[in-house]
Amino acid sequence: MIQRFDTGHRMSEMTIHNGVAYLAGQVPEDTSADIVGQTRQVLHAIDGLLALAATDKTNILRAEIFLADMADFTGMNEAWDNWVPQGATPARATVQAKLAKSDWKIEIVVTAAVP
Repeated sequence: MIQRFDTGHRMSEMTIHNGVAYLAGQVPEDTSADIVGQTRQVLHAIDGLLALAATDKTNILRAEIFLADMADFTGMNEAWDNWVPQGATPARATVQAKLAKSDWKIEIVVTAAVP
């Protein structure tokens, strides 16, 4: 069985299948924030979706981080390091990408186990 959350015309914010939660790319709401602020917003959104799946950031298997500008790598890592649980850090990739909206500095895709 596949569970879908916040399903719209084009996509779902999260799907769960066989004990794994697949999150859509999460982006910031307030694009006036700097990279630290935008990253914190995205991580907060991830926390909320994981809670809907009855899991949390300690169960993240993989994170894919897309930055509009690699010059923001240090600031993104500042927010990430304050959020990610030490000893339970997931596999992670970070790349520079042209994001769908020019005022987004970051988008994060997460896959997590659902215990």
